[in-house]
Amino acid sequence: MSKIIFKAGEATIFSEGKDVTAAMPEILIGAVDGPVGQAFANLMAQSKGHSAMFAVRDINQLVRPATMMVPKVTLKDSINIELFGGVVQAATADAILDAVIEGIIPKDQVNDLAIISLVWIDPGCGPLAKEGKLDKADMYKNNYEATKLAIKRALNDEPTIDELIANRHKIKHCMWDESWGEI
Repeated sequence: MSKIIFKAGEATIFSEGKDVTAAMPEILIGAVDGPVGQAFANLMAQSKGHSAMFAVRDINQLVRPATMMVPKVTLKDSINIELFGGVVQAATADAILDAVIEGIIPKDQVNDLAIISLVWIDPGCGPLAKEGKLDKADMYKNNYEATKLAIKRALNDEPTIDELIANRHKIKHCMWDESWGEI
């Protein structure tokens, strides 16, 4: 495989009736000496509520390729921060390692690549977690599956431009309101 410079992918996985555990990672993967590597290094600076974090499988187990997780929403309380640095971090790291094991990410390039993963933590998770009603296993499963799928899509350039063109008038954004008129 040739050098991976800049690839982007995304995926959304959710469980019916459990919207707060949905996962929607947006992935950039590319060479450490390219634009993704530069963006990765720039993420080392923290910003209030959007602290970036390495994906680690456990203490002293930084995943390869090195991966920086960044929340898409402001993490306002310790519960959501704990979910980000716990359930979501574990799922992200495990998905990346399994993507290497399964050959989705070339093993011979893991030290030459960097991944940036923008991850979703639904603000509704906090209250449910506080009450002991958050399905963390489902949250893990969704983040694991979505991360692996987003990486696969990134490295396979999916969806293709032909698929996007073919679906231009067949698929509408899930938040599209028909009352707005034709697209």
